[in-house]
Amino acid sequence: MILSKDYVGYLARQTVKGLIDAKMIRTEKPAALNERVNAGLLDELMLEDRINEEVRVILEAYQEDMRRSGASYPEMFKKVKMELAKKYKAVL
Repeated sequence: MILSKDYVGYLARQTVKGLIDAKMIRTEKPAALNERVNAGLLDELMLEDRINEEVRVILEAYQEDMRRSGASYPEMFKKVKMELAKKYKAVL
């Protein structure tokens, strides 16, 4: 993940504070809302990490075939990653 978890927590708190200050939302429990927004942000930001790990597992299974055919690992990584991003409807 390109952002630290502390910074994501800060972003979540600032987002909730901004929404409350702008009277776009109302809540009796801002701390609970902060936690939910933080969890949602972390989940979205970690999606690319999960996709990258899945790509590595897939390419590891086909490593021998790739070696025999002379396929480029970085190129195959990009192709498989784009397919998985489409599958998960992710914007990377």
